[in-house]
Amino acid sequence: MSGVWGSNIKLSIFGESHGGAIGINISGLPVGKAIDEEEIYKEMQRRAPGRSNLATARKEEDRVEILSGVFNGKTTGAPLCGIIRNNDTRSKDYSKLKDVMRPSHSDYPASVKYKGFNDYRGGGHFSGRITAPLVFAGAIAKSILKEKGINIGAHIKSIADIEDEEFNPIYIDSTVLDTLKEKDLPLIDDDKKALMEHRILSAKMEGDSVGGVIQCAITGVEVGVGDPFFDSLESTIAHLAFSVPAVKGIEFGKGFELSKLKGSEANDSYYYEGEKIATKTNNNGGILGGLTNGMPVLFNVAIKPTASIIKYQDTVDIDKKEDTKLQIEGRHDPCIVTRAVVVIEAIAALALLDLMEGEF
Repeated sequence: MSGVWGSNIKLSIFGESHGGAIGINISGLPVGKAIDEEEIYKEMQRRAPGRSNLATARKEEDRVEILSGVFNGKTTGAPLCGIIRNNDTRSKDYSKLKDVMRPSHSDYPASVKYKGFNDYRGGGHFSGRITAPLVFAGAIAKSILKEKGINIGAHIKSIADIEDEEFNPIYIDSTVLDTLKEKDLPLIDDDKKALMEHRILSAKMEGDSVGGVIQCAITGVEVGVGDPFFDSLESTIAHLAFSVPAVKGIEFGKGFELSKLKGSEANDSYYYEGEKIATKTNNNGGILGGLTNGMPVLFNVAIKPTASIIKYQDTVDIDKKEDTKLQIEGRHDPCIVTRAVVVIEAIAALALLDLMEGEF
Protein backbone atom coordinates (compact mmCIF):
# COMPACT_ATOMS: atom_id res chain seq x y z
CA MET A 1 0.00 0.00 0.00
CA SER A 2 1.66 3.20 -1.18
CA GLY A 3 1.12 6.53 0.55
CA VAL A 4 3.83 8.57 -1.22
CA TRP A 5 3.45 11.30 -3.86
CA GLY A 6 5.56 13.99 -5.48
CA SER A 7 8.64 14.71 -7.59
CA ASN A 8 10.20 17.74 -5.88
CA ILE A 9 7.92 18.09 -2.87
CA LYS A 10 7.36 14.57 -1.56
CA LEU A 11 4.37 13.69 0.61
CA SER A 12 3.98 10.55 2.70
CA ILE A 13 0.62 10.14 4.44
CA PHE A 14 -0.11 7.66 7.20
CA GLY A 15 -2.80 6.54 9.63
CA GLU A 16 -6.35 5.20 9.70
CA SER A 17 -9.65 6.86 10.50
CA HIS A 18 -9.97 5.12 13.88
CA GLY A 19 -6.27 4.67 14.66
CA GLY A 20 -4.35 6.67 17.25
CA ALA A 21 -3.39 9.42 14.82
CA ILE A 22 -3.13 10.38 11.19
CA GLY A 23 -0.36 12.45 9.68
CA ILE A 24 1.98 13.43 6.90
CA ASN A 25 5.69 13.71 6.24
CA ILE A 26 6.68 16.48 3.79
CA SER A 27 10.12 16.42 2.17
CA GLY A 28 11.66 19.03 -0.14
CA LEU A 29 10.14 22.19 1.32
CA PRO A 30 12.21 25.34 0.76
CA VAL A 31 14.12 26.44 3.84
CA GLY A 32 13.47 29.48 6.01
CA LYS A 33 9.74 29.69 5.30
CA ALA A 34 7.56 30.93 8.17
CA ILE A 35 5.07 28.44 9.61
CA ASP A 36 2.02 30.21 11.08
CA GLU A 37 0.38 27.53 13.23
CA GLU A 38 -2.73 29.62 13.91
CA GLU A 39 -3.29 30.20 10.20
CA ILE A 40 -2.84 26.47 9.65
CA TYR A 41 -5.40 25.80 12.38
CA LYS A 42 -7.91 28.09 10.64
CA GLU A 43 -7.48 26.05 7.46
CA MET A 44 -7.87 22.80 9.39
CA GLN A 45 -11.13 24.03 10.92
CA ARG A 46 -12.60 24.59 7.46
CA ARG A 47 -12.41 20.80 6.93
CA ALA A 48 -12.90 19.61 10.51
CA PRO A 49 -16.00 17.53 11.34
CA GLY A 50 -18.68 18.33 13.89
CA ARG A 51 -19.04 22.04 13.14
CA SER A 52 -22.62 22.10 11.80
CA ASN A 53 -25.70 19.97 11.17
CA LEU A 54 -24.66 19.79 7.50
CA ALA A 55 -21.73 17.55 8.44
CA THR A 56 -20.96 14.45 10.48
CA ALA A 57 -21.42 14.77 14.24
CA ARG A 58 -17.95 13.32 14.87
CA LYS A 59 -16.00 16.02 16.71
CA GLU A 60 -12.27 16.30 16.16
CA GLU A 61 -10.07 19.24 17.15
CA ASP A 62 -7.72 18.60 14.23
CA ARG A 63 -4.90 20.56 15.84
CA VAL A 64 -1.65 19.53 14.13
CA GLU A 65 1.38 18.59 16.23
CA ILE A 66 4.53 19.44 14.28
CA LEU A 67 7.21 16.93 15.23
CA SER A 68 10.09 17.93 12.97
CA GLY A 69 11.24 20.25 10.21
CA VAL A 70 10.44 23.54 11.98
CA PHE A 71 12.74 25.52 14.29
CA ASN A 72 12.03 29.00 15.65
CA GLY A 73 8.94 29.13 13.46
CA LYS A 74 10.78 28.52 10.17
CA THR A 75 11.29 25.48 7.95
CA THR A 76 14.71 23.92 8.44
CA GLY A 77 14.93 21.88 5.25
CA ALA A 78 14.54 18.62 7.17
CA PRO A 79 11.42 16.54 6.47
CA LEU A 80 8.45 18.23 8.13
CA CYS A 81 6.25 15.79 10.02
CA GLY A 82 2.83 16.65 11.43
CA ILE A 83 0.35 14.42 13.22
CA ILE A 84 -3.31 14.80 14.13
CA ARG A 85 -4.69 12.78 17.03
CA ASN A 86 -7.95 10.89 16.60
CA ASN A 87 -10.14 11.37 19.66
CA ASP A 88 -13.86 10.97 18.88
CA THR A 89 -13.92 7.46 17.44
CA ARG A 90 -16.81 5.02 17.90
CA SER A 91 -15.40 1.86 16.39
CA LYS A 92 -18.27 -0.32 17.65
CA ASP A 93 -20.45 1.29 14.96
CA TYR A 94 -18.36 -0.64 12.40
CA SER A 95 -18.26 -4.08 14.07
CA LYS A 96 -20.55 -5.78 11.53
CA LEU A 97 -18.74 -4.34 8.52
CA LYS A 98 -15.92 -6.86 8.60
CA ASP A 99 -18.03 -9.18 6.49
CA VAL A 100 -20.92 -7.04 5.23
CA MET A 101 -19.69 -4.85 2.38
CA ARG A 102 -20.85 -1.23 2.22
CA PRO A 103 -22.03 -0.30 -1.30
CA SER A 104 -19.81 2.23 -3.10
CA HIS A 105 -17.11 1.99 -0.40
CA SER A 106 -13.66 0.45 -0.72
CA ASP A 107 -14.60 -2.42 1.61
CA TYR A 108 -14.92 -5.22 -0.97
CA PRO A 109 -11.91 -4.55 -3.23
CA ALA A 110 -9.76 -3.67 -0.18
CA SER A 111 -10.73 -6.89 1.56
CA VAL A 112 -9.69 -8.88 -1.50
CA LYS A 113 -6.45 -6.97 -2.16
CA TYR A 114 -5.30 -6.95 1.48
CA LYS A 115 -6.61 -10.45 2.28
CA GLY A 116 -9.00 -9.24 4.99
CA PHE A 117 -6.31 -7.52 7.05
CA ASN A 118 -7.41 -3.99 6.09
CA ASP A 119 -8.74 -1.75 8.86
CA TYR A 120 -12.40 -1.30 7.92
CA ARG A 121 -13.34 0.98 10.87
CA GLY A 122 -14.47 4.27 9.39
CA GLY A 123 -12.90 3.23 6.11
CA GLY A 124 -9.43 2.85 7.65
CA HIS A 125 -6.72 4.29 5.39
CA PHE A 126 -9.30 4.77 2.61
CA SER A 127 -11.26 7.27 4.71
CA GLY A 128 -11.83 10.90 3.82
CA ARG A 129 -10.38 11.54 7.29
CA ILE A 130 -6.95 11.13 5.70
CA THR A 131 -7.51 14.36 3.77
CA ALA A 132 -6.89 16.30 7.00
CA PRO A 133 -3.09 15.90 6.65
CA LEU A 134 -3.40 17.06 3.03
CA VAL A 135 -5.07 20.26 4.25
CA PHE A 136 -2.16 20.77 6.65
CA ALA A 137 0.38 20.35 3.85
CA GLY A 138 -1.73 22.51 1.55
CA ALA A 139 -1.85 25.32 4.10
CA ILE A 140 1.95 25.39 4.13
CA ALA A 141 2.06 25.31 0.33
CA LYS A 142 -0.47 28.15 0.05
CA SER A 143 1.60 30.27 2.42
CA ILE A 144 4.76 29.73 0.37
CA LEU A 145 3.00 30.41 -2.95
CA LYS A 146 1.48 33.62 -1.56
CA GLU A 147 5.01 35.06 -1.38
CA LYS A 148 4.96 34.95 -5.19
CA GLY A 149 1.56 36.66 -5.34
CA ILE A 150 -0.25 33.38 -6.04
CA ASN A 151 -3.66 32.95 -4.43
CA ILE A 152 -5.85 29.85 -4.42
CA GLY A 153 -9.54 29.68 -3.56
CA ALA A 154 -12.60 27.59 -4.27
CA HIS A 155 -16.36 27.65 -3.91
CA ILE A 156 -19.26 25.25 -4.10
CA LYS A 157 -20.30 25.35 -7.75
CA SER A 158 -23.30 23.12 -7.14
CA ILE A 159 -25.08 20.89 -4.66
CA ALA A 160 -27.23 18.35 -6.51
CA ASP A 161 -29.00 20.49 -9.15
CA ILE A 162 -28.65 23.84 -7.33
CA GLU A 163 -26.02 25.99 -9.05
CA ASP A 164 -23.90 28.84 -7.68
CA GLU A 165 -22.45 31.53 -9.96
CA GLU A 166 -19.09 30.71 -11.54
CA PHE A 167 -15.82 32.57 -11.14
CA ASN A 168 -15.17 35.29 -13.71
CA PRO A 169 -12.80 33.34 -16.00
CA ILE A 170 -10.85 36.44 -17.06
CA TYR A 171 -10.29 38.27 -13.79
CA ILE A 172 -10.69 37.09 -10.20
CA ASP A 173 -10.03 39.56 -7.41
CA SER A 174 -8.03 38.02 -4.56
CA THR A 175 -10.46 39.54 -2.07
CA VAL A 176 -13.18 37.32 -3.56
CA LEU A 177 -11.06 34.24 -2.86
CA ASP A 178 -10.22 35.43 0.66
CA THR A 179 -13.88 36.19 1.44
CA LEU A 180 -14.97 32.70 0.38
CA LYS A 181 -12.58 31.19 2.94
CA GLU A 182 -14.44 32.94 5.76
CA LYS A 183 -17.84 31.48 4.85
CA ASP A 184 -19.26 28.29 6.34
CA LEU A 185 -20.84 27.65 2.94
CA PRO A 186 -18.44 29.19 0.42
CA LEU A 187 -20.70 30.61 -2.29
CA ILE A 188 -20.38 33.53 -4.69
CA ASP A 189 -24.16 34.00 -4.68
CA ASP A 190 -25.18 33.85 -1.01
CA ASP A 191 -28.85 33.76 -2.04
CA LYS A 192 -28.28 30.09 -2.92
CA LYS A 193 -27.19 29.20 0.62
CA ALA A 194 -30.65 28.46 2.04
CA LEU A 195 -31.56 26.34 -1.00
CA MET A 196 -28.41 24.26 -0.71
CA GLU A 197 -28.78 23.82 3.04
CA HIS A 198 -32.37 22.68 2.57
CA ARG A 199 -31.33 20.17 -0.11
CA ILE A 200 -28.62 18.70 2.14
CA LEU A 201 -30.83 18.54 5.24
CA SER A 202 -33.70 17.04 3.26
CA ALA A 203 -31.42 14.24 2.09
CA LYS A 204 -30.25 13.76 5.67
CA MET A 205 -33.83 13.46 6.94
CA GLU A 206 -34.49 10.81 4.28
CA GLY A 207 -31.43 8.84 5.39
CA ASP A 208 -29.77 9.71 2.09
CA SER A 209 -27.02 11.97 0.75
CA VAL A 210 -26.19 14.36 -2.10
CA GLY A 211 -23.08 15.31 -4.05
CA GLY A 212 -21.95 18.35 -5.98
CA VAL A 213 -19.19 20.19 -7.80
CA ILE A 214 -16.35 22.37 -6.46
CA GLN A 215 -14.77 25.06 -8.64
CA CYS A 216 -11.18 26.03 -7.83
CA ALA A 217 -9.22 29.06 -9.04
CA ILE A 218 -5.52 29.88 -8.98
CA THR A 219 -4.51 33.48 -9.65
CA GLY A 220 -1.16 35.25 -9.99
CA VAL A 221 0.73 32.40 -11.70
CA GLU A 222 3.35 33.48 -14.23
CA VAL A 223 3.41 32.09 -17.76
CA GLY A 224 5.13 28.74 -18.33
CA VAL A 225 4.64 26.77 -15.11
CA GLY A 226 4.38 23.05 -15.80
CA ASP A 227 5.71 20.63 -18.39
CA PRO A 228 4.18 18.82 -21.35
CA PHE A 229 2.71 15.33 -21.07
CA PHE A 230 3.41 13.52 -17.78
CA ASP A 231 4.18 16.57 -15.63
CA SER A 232 1.65 18.97 -17.11
CA LEU A 233 -0.15 21.16 -14.60
CA GLU A 234 -3.39 19.38 -15.53
CA SER A 235 -2.00 15.89 -14.98
CA THR A 236 -0.35 16.91 -11.69
CA ILE A 237 -3.53 18.47 -10.32
CA ALA A 238 -5.63 15.57 -11.61
CA HIS A 239 -3.33 13.01 -9.95
CA LEU A 240 -3.83 14.66 -6.56
CA ALA A 241 -7.53 15.37 -7.15
CA PHE A 242 -8.26 11.69 -7.67
CA SER A 243 -6.35 10.94 -4.48
CA VAL A 244 -9.20 12.64 -2.62
CA PRO A 245 -11.94 10.11 -1.74
CA ALA A 246 -15.29 10.82 -3.46
CA VAL A 247 -13.78 12.77 -6.39
CA LYS A 248 -15.15 11.18 -9.55
CA GLY A 249 -14.48 13.75 -12.24
CA ILE A 250 -12.36 16.76 -13.17
CA GLU A 251 -12.43 19.31 -15.97
CA PHE A 252 -10.29 22.36 -16.75
CA GLY A 253 -11.86 25.55 -18.07
CA LYS A 254 -14.99 24.66 -19.99
CA GLY A 255 -13.88 21.03 -19.99
CA PHE A 256 -16.40 18.69 -21.57
CA GLU A 257 -18.37 21.63 -22.96
CA LEU A 258 -15.45 22.30 -25.34
CA SER A 259 -16.29 19.08 -27.17
CA LYS A 260 -19.52 20.69 -28.39
CA LEU A 261 -17.83 23.83 -29.79
CA LYS A 262 -16.06 24.65 -33.03
CA GLY A 263 -12.40 25.63 -32.87
CA SER A 264 -13.35 29.21 -33.66
CA GLU A 265 -15.61 29.21 -30.59
CA ALA A 266 -13.30 27.34 -28.25
CA ASN A 267 -9.99 29.06 -29.01
CA ASP A 268 -8.83 31.78 -26.60
CA SER A 269 -7.77 34.74 -28.73
CA TYR A 270 -4.70 36.73 -27.65
CA TYR A 271 -4.38 40.50 -27.31
CA TYR A 272 -1.98 42.99 -25.75
CA GLU A 273 -3.08 44.53 -22.46
CA GLY A 274 -0.42 47.22 -22.24
CA GLU A 275 2.82 45.21 -22.34
CA LYS A 276 1.15 42.07 -21.04
CA ILE A 277 -0.33 39.39 -23.29
CA ALA A 278 -3.76 38.14 -22.24
CA THR A 279 -6.63 36.16 -23.77
CA LYS A 280 -10.12 37.46 -24.51
CA THR A 281 -11.68 34.25 -23.18
CA ASN A 282 -10.40 31.53 -20.87
CA ASN A 283 -12.08 28.42 -22.18
CA ASN A 284 -8.94 26.34 -21.60
CA GLY A 285 -8.76 27.23 -17.93
CA GLY A 286 -5.40 29.01 -18.03
CA ILE A 287 -3.40 25.96 -19.20
CA LEU A 288 -2.12 25.24 -22.73
CA GLY A 289 0.21 22.39 -23.61
CA GLY A 290 0.44 21.57 -19.91
CA LEU A 291 1.80 25.07 -19.15
CA THR A 292 0.17 28.08 -17.52
CA ASN A 293 -0.56 30.94 -19.93
CA GLY A 294 -0.92 33.74 -17.37
CA MET A 295 -4.70 33.63 -17.12
CA PRO A 296 -6.48 32.32 -14.00
CA VAL A 297 -6.21 28.55 -13.69
CA LEU A 298 -9.73 27.15 -13.33
CA PHE A 299 -10.90 23.60 -12.76
CA ASN A 300 -13.99 21.79 -11.47
CA VAL A 301 -14.13 18.53 -9.53
CA ALA A 302 -17.20 16.33 -9.19
CA ILE A 303 -17.87 14.93 -5.71
CA LYS A 304 -20.13 11.89 -5.48
CA PRO A 305 -22.89 11.60 -2.85
CA THR A 306 -21.66 10.24 0.48
CA ALA A 307 -21.66 6.46 0.19
CA SER A 308 -22.63 5.92 3.85
CA ILE A 309 -26.40 6.35 4.06
CA ILE A 310 -28.98 5.14 6.58
CA LYS A 311 -31.35 3.73 3.96
CA TYR A 312 -31.38 -0.06 3.62
CA GLN A 313 -29.24 -1.22 0.70
CA ASP A 314 -28.61 -4.51 -1.07
CA THR A 315 -25.15 -5.96 -0.48
CA VAL A 316 -23.32 -9.21 0.36
CA ASP A 317 -21.94 -10.98 3.42
CA ILE A 318 -18.57 -12.37 2.33
CA ASP A 319 -18.29 -14.67 5.37
CA LYS A 320 -21.66 -16.35 4.87
CA LYS A 321 -21.36 -15.96 1.07
CA GLU A 322 -24.92 -14.74 0.70
CA ASP A 323 -26.89 -11.67 -0.32
CA THR A 324 -28.06 -9.48 2.53
CA LYS A 325 -29.41 -6.05 3.47
CA LEU A 326 -27.41 -3.33 5.19
CA GLN A 327 -28.37 -0.24 7.15
CA ILE A 328 -25.22 1.69 7.92
CA GLU A 329 -24.89 3.03 11.46
CA GLY A 330 -22.57 5.71 12.81
CA ARG A 331 -22.04 9.38 12.02
CA HIS A 332 -21.69 10.45 8.41
CA ASP A 333 -21.82 13.58 6.26
CA PRO A 334 -25.05 13.94 4.29
CA CYS A 335 -22.91 15.89 1.80
CA ILE A 336 -19.12 15.79 1.58
CA VAL A 337 -18.85 18.84 -0.67
CA THR A 338 -18.99 21.49 2.07
CA ARG A 339 -15.91 20.12 3.86
CA ALA A 340 -14.03 19.19 0.69
CA VAL A 341 -13.63 22.76 -0.62
CA VAL A 342 -10.46 23.40 1.41
CA VAL A 343 -9.12 19.96 0.44
CA ILE A 344 -9.34 20.84 -3.26
CA GLU A 345 -7.56 24.13 -2.58
CA ALA A 346 -4.86 22.15 -0.77
CA ILE A 347 -4.20 19.71 -3.61
CA ALA A 348 -4.05 22.61 -6.10
CA ALA A 349 -1.42 24.35 -3.96
CA LEU A 350 0.63 21.18 -3.54
CA ALA A 351 0.55 20.43 -7.27
CA LEU A 352 1.69 23.95 -8.12
CA LEU A 353 4.42 24.02 -5.45
CA ASP A 354 5.79 20.69 -6.70
CA LEU A 355 6.16 22.11 -10.20
CA MET A 356 7.59 25.44 -8.98
CA GLU A 357 9.82 24.15 -6.18
CA GLY A 358 13.04 25.38 -7.80
CA GLU A 359 11.75 28.98 -7.81
CA PHE A 360 11.77 29.39 -4.01
